[in-house]
Amino acid sequence: PSLLDEEGNQDESLEPKTLSAEDQVKDHSAGTRVVAGQIFLESGKSDSQPDNEKNFHSHEEEKENSLEELNSLEMSNLLDKDLEEAEIQRPALTAIGGTADGEPCHFPFLFMEKEYAECTADGREDGRLWCATTYDYKKDQKWGFCETEEQSNKRRQMQEAEEVYQTGMKILNESSKKAQKKEAYQYLLKAADMNHTKAMEKVSYALLFGDYLKQNIQSSKELFEKLTEEGSPKGQMALGFLYASGLGVNSSQAKALVYYTFGALGGNLIAHMILGYRYWAGIGVLQSCESALTHYRLVANHVASDISLTGGTVVQRIRLADEVENPGMASGMLEEDLIQYYQFLAEKGDVQAQVGLGQLHLHGGRGVEQNHQRAFEYFNQAANAGNSHAMAFLGKMYSEGSDVVPQSNETALQYFKKAADMGNPVGQSGLGMAYLYGRGVPVNYELALKYFQKAAEQGWVDGQLQLGSMYYNGIGVKRDYKQALKYFNLASQGGHILAFYNLAQMHATGTGVMRSCHTAVELFKNVCERGRWSERLMTAYNSYKDGDSNSAVVQYLLLAEQGYEVAQSNAAFILDQKEASIVGENETYPRALLHWNRAASQGYTVARIKLGDYHFYGFGTDVDYETAFIHYRLASEQQHSAQAMFNLGYMHEKGLGIKQDIHLAKRFYDMAAEASPDAQVPVFLALCKLGVIYSLQYIREINIREIFSHIDMDQLLGPEWDLYLMTIIALLLGTIIAYRQRQHQAIPRAAGLRPAVPQQEPPPEHQPPQ
Repeated sequence: PSLLDEEGNQDESLEPKTLSAEDQVKDHSAGTRVVAGQIFLESGKSDSQPDNEKNFHSHEEEKENSLEELNSLEMSNLLDKDLEEAEIQRPALTAIGGTADGEPCHFPFLFMEKEYAECTADGREDGRLWCATTYDYKKDQKWGFCETEEQSNKRRQMQEAEEVYQTGMKILNESSKKAQKKEAYQYLLKAADMNHTKAMEKVSYALLFGDYLKQNIQSSKELFEKLTEEGSPKGQMALGFLYASGLGVNSSQAKALVYYTFGALGGNLIAHMILGYRYWAGIGVLQSCESALTHYRLVANHVASDISLTGGTVVQRIRLADEVENPGMASGMLEEDLIQYYQFLAEKGDVQAQVGLGQLHLHGGRGVEQNHQRAFEYFNQAANAGNSHAMAFLGKMYSEGSDVVPQSNETALQYFKKAADMGNPVGQSGLGMAYLYGRGVPVNYELALKYFQKAAEQGWVDGQLQLGSMYYNGIGVKRDYKQALKYFNLASQGGHILAFYNLAQMHATGTGVMRSCHTAVELFKNVCERGRWSERLMTAYNSYKDGDSNSAVVQYLLLAEQGYEVAQSNAAFILDQKEASIVGENETYPRALLHWNRAASQGYTVARIKLGDYHFYGFGTDVDYETAFIHYRLASEQQHSAQAMFNLGYMHEKGLGIKQDIHLAKRFYDMAAEASPDAQVPVFLALCKLGVIYSLQYIREINIREIFSHIDMDQLLGPEWDLYLMTIIALLLGTIIAYRQRQHQAIPRAAGLRPAVPQQEPPPEHQPPQ
């Protein structure tokens, strides 16, 4: 299997590559350069332009070679181990049994007029490997087995397991239907039962998340333990996750840290990412920015090297709390009928709809799956109608190449030229890339710079990024780190991953800017969170939408461990709503509190308010008004939250966790009303209540009898004030009596016109449901 099975399915995407020990101990501090928009680390800098070009090509070759090596490492299994052992032992391989027991094997040897340089099963029906101990087997008939019967059975079993695993993977990668994927996992289950390491890894994750297999934490835990004993980094990382979140085991942060560390040493990228976050936030370890930087940089290097010109898939960060309140609004997801409406417009020849749908299908996201075939068709229609944007994107697709579009520099160049001539920034950027790397045209740095500048002036991120790269590296222009920093910053505002990566490298090494470990870590963290494992965010959301909260919460918990703030708040939300039966009722609130705390530390306002609520009401902790007050105040001061201001007003009003102060309460209520229009009605009601309380308090404070004793009615209303009062009362009484009599006279006339039907309640069986 190739990298296809890493890209083609969810579980494998959890760990795209396994790093060799050599990759991890490389000294990254010597120097840096930028190639294709990305800074690479190497032993020295080269100012000469041809060297940079040469470096780029040599880096590409190195990258391809290392990918092949990593891939072969990823595919290793027990069969490979046995073959390696046979390889190592070959010089001293001794025949077992046969006609030459104990004699060394002779390589090569001749059998059936064919030379064999290693043990063979040819000529045997039982498939056991054998060798000759002399050159000519036919002449001397000297032979023996290369393995014991037990070894032979084990090898054949592993060969069979590998075949079953490959069958399962083939179905999994080639199909998008759920039923076929479930069938594929039946093959993988069979291979896992035969102790196939890769199959065990896939099945254990499927059982953990409930992907195409029924969720079973206990079974997945047993498989992870088995994998850990075999030294599987994936198994070690997953076991660490179980101990960290207390799923299927008693929670132990110390054990989690040990397993995460072993997983990271084995090259598991997710384990590195988890450790990076733990060192950054000081979870279970002493806070260490430099340690976090080491782990995050290592993962970011691999994420950045995977980024293509089209930028890869879009990461959807949907907050469940927002989604429940306003379905579809916060997530940015497109409704099915809206997509159909755009498709209808595209079919009718609406060029903007065609380009929009093309981009959606090219990158994926907003509820639309990545589909290069559909993207190509839409861009083609729009390009034929003369749309420069569509031409430029067709150029991009031809430049990159895929299963749908064959790679062709010449075709890409034609499209880029057409688009650039029409002043399109995407086309100008593409043309700049062609001149920078000599794709279909001779290398020309001046023209490359010119086209990148044109694209950057129009605000196109790729142009800004490449312009920054040229200034950073001194290609076609004098090296200027300040200019590089400026353009990388501009590209990062457009959300380009490589811009974040390059800025992180500059801050980490102090190139052209003051060295800042904290800034570098935050930027590297951003890059790491755009890796392929981010697809799990969408899978978790779909699980939740389909009503499978247990599967969703486990997926969000793993992503929360990796430091995704949106996953932390979503996991806390599911726990807060008590929707996950997988977590014990007594543990629900304490765990939710933990994840609200982590999300709040990353600046999420709602999480900070939730922390205040939990301490106010005593959810998952003791009632603590002082702590609640601190959290509300932080949310109020740092994020200007209207909810937090309202809560602070209430606490001041009641004197909870703070000295009672009605004036301060009013001030906070007024601030809440100013901060959000939604707060105006509750604030009005709270202020009315506050007014009543204030009035009562004022009345309570003054002595009413004393006031009345001081009032002289003769002086106030005159000497005959009692006669005036009696007259007013008599008039009021007369008015009431006259009104009542008129009412009695009106009833008989109305009754004569229409009989009054007394309103009765319907009998119980006809009552509308409540």
